[in-house]
Amino acid sequence: MAAISRRIVHLLKEYYGKGPTKARTYHWGDLVVVLLSGGFTRAEKTLLEEGRERAVIEQRAELQDLMGPRFKRVIEEELNREVIAFMSANHHDPDFNAELFVLAPLPSENGLDTTAEGAVEG
Repeated sequence: MAAISRRIVHLLKEYYGKGPTKARTYHWGDLVVVLLSGGFTRAEKTLLEEGRERAVIEQRAELQDLMGPRFKRVIEEELNREVIAFMSANHHDPDFNAELFVLAPLPSENGLDTTAEGAVEG
């Protein structure tokens, strides 16, 4: 998990010009979450201080779309599992960013657990 955190931080520094100061990666079954903090650029901080959160969120969403394939490649290489979905979420106060990856089920699995409470049967 540490290698994933380091590689994602490196990509952010390389492509955004500034990377997060903290990162931790969690892996549960078919889900990987990379939780990052401390990564707002000077320009983003200025926009946030002036109440322009939407502009920062929209810009980050566009960059996340472009970075998705690079992030997915990190997960696939480190875990030797295919990523079938990538999602990203940002929060500015406090400063957190979450990169979420859903992995393809292992050959011996059927995918998400449909026996979980509240699951739709059909």
